Amino acid sequence: MSKSFEALKAELLKFKEQKEIQDIMINLDTRKKAIKEEIKLHKKLTASVKKAGKQSPGSLDFNSPENMYHSEKDTARYLEGTSYMDAFEASKLDQEWN
Repeated sequence: MSKSFEALKAELLKFKEQKEIQDIMINLDTRKKAIKEEIKLHKKLTASVKKAGKQSPGSLDFNSPENMYHSEKDTARYLEGTSYMDAFEASKLDQEWN
C-alpha cells in the first residue's frame, strides 16, 4: 500500500512538531538546571560574604585601638633615610640661614 503524498506530508509535519517539542523540552530542562546551579552558587556566595562580614571588623588590625596611633619613635624609624626626611632636613638648613 502506498500512501498518498498528502498522508506522507501530514506524517512528516507531525514528526517535525514532535521533534520541535522534544527540543524545546530539552532546552527548558537545560536552562532550569543552569538556573538551579546559579541559585545554589548565589546562596553559597551569599553565605560566605555574610560570614566574612561578621568576621572582618574584629580581625582588621587597623581598627584595633593599639594600632590606630603611632609613637614618635615608630614614626621616626619609618621616615629615617627617606626622601621626606632629606627634604625636611634641607628645609631646616634653609630656615637657619634666613
